[in-house]
Amino acid sequence: PRDLTLDDALALTRSYRVRRIAPLNVGSAEVSHGERSRESVILGSSHELLTIRHWEMGQGRFLPPMDLDRPTPVAVIGSTIRNELFGARRALGEWIRIGDRRFRVIGVIGSEGRSIGVDVQEIIIIPVAAAQQLFNTASLFRVLVEAKNREAIGPVKRFIIKTLQARHQGVKDVTVITQDAVLATFDRILGALTYAVGGIAAISLAVAGILIMNVMLVAVSQRTAEIGLLKALGASPRQIVILILAEALLLSLLGSVAGLVLGEVGSLVIRHALPVLPAYAPGWAVLTAVLVAITTGLLFSLLPARRAARLDPVQALARR
Repeated sequence: PRDLTLDDALALTRSYRVRRIAPLNVGSAEVSHGERSRESVILGSSHELLTIRHWEMGQGRFLPPMDLDRPTPVAVIGSTIRNELFGARRALGEWIRIGDRRFRVIGVIGSEGRSIGVDVQEIIIIPVAAAQQLFNTASLFRVLVEAKNREAIGPVKRFIIKTLQARHQGVKDVTVITQDAVLATFDRILGALTYAVGGIAAISLAVAGILIMNVMLVAVSQRTAEIGLLKALGASPRQIVILILAEALLLSLLGSVAGLVLGEVGSLVIRHALPVLPAYAPGWAVLTAVLVAITTGLLFSLLPARRAARLDPVQALARR
């Protein structure tokens, strides 16, 4: 198989359905300014990357429009890189050293999130040709292609495969991944996780129900005389059942409230540790959880309640 090249990337712009492309080259190098230095991920690309990835600039500007094969020594850095290399000083216009080459800082990324698995605030973006010289390679990591509209995604995918296959001597050695395919993969993963978590929750619910049933059975056995006295005073079996179920209802309600409090504390911890992760429980989920907990408690308390209702008052009082 042949590697992707800048010529391959430029060939993809010949379709009228392609709005823009952004070649990518990725590597790691030591970055320094003065006496401060650190290891950082270096991303070589073009000015179209900002629009394709929907990033925003915090300071300065992004890579300027230029020929892809022009290794202009400019760099856009993440805010974490800026803080570690420059501190409180101004970064725009200053020179940094990446590997054995010098680059002038022209912008600081303002967006948050991850790109190619790396925190955007901890990467440095330089022109793709400069990255190829820095890492001594003519190949590309990948090429991002944006279609003009959603309906053009399919035709653009077929165009990319056909074009690169023709350029690579008829060998189909590239993989084209669309955004829909990525989302479908995530949906399948989330679906599998949902079923797995649902199975675990069902088992936990059954265990909790059995525990409630055992607790209520013990309560009934310890209160045999009390239940016998109530029946001797005229309490009907229905009233005894209601009494036991009311206690189960209270127990389930207290348990669900305690679980909701612990869940909210856990959500707060997750949101504090990972601000980009929306760890919020929707209102319908909270209401459903409470209703399921109460229903489970009542269902598993039916057996203790019916056992209490069938107690013979004479035998119950005789045990005392």
